[in-house]
Amino acid sequence: MSLKQMKKEDLELLSNKDIAILILEDSKKTINTADLYKKIIKLLELPESTFESKIADFYTALATDKRFILLDNGKWDLRSNHTSDKLIKVREDDDEDEEDDDEIEEKPEEDEIEEDNYDDNDDTDYDEDTNEELKDLVVIDEDELELEE
Repeated sequence: MSLKQMKKEDLELLSNKDIAILILEDSKKTINTADLYKKIIKLLELPESTFESKIADFYTALATDKRFILLDNGKWDLRSNHTSDKLIKVREDDDEDEEDDDEIEEKPEEDEIEEDNYDDNDDTDYDEDTNEELKDLVVIDEDELELEE
């Protein structure tokens, strides 16, 4: 349903993010945070004081919602209007394919899959720092430890 066809009562049932989606779909152009929130306030006929008290919350809501994307120019758009620039190139040269085959890791069968207990969201910086600190570490056997005492 188009934003223009909706009544105020219907809009009041929607979240600000859902109204923002409708506005961006209807306008078909990018809009900055302040203008987008002013349009929502106008549609819902809210007092102007709402803008100043809730604009930060509105920005946070847009920033954390994966349906929106903040562009380099500081304007919001729908993520569905943007595609990834990364493309996979297919090589036809056999020599390069042979080199790549050595680098490809075979997938283990379902029986062989072990569950890891590592958090995939950990920072890799931590691991690099730890390795750097431990590079000069020497492992001493228990027998050698007793000889030193």
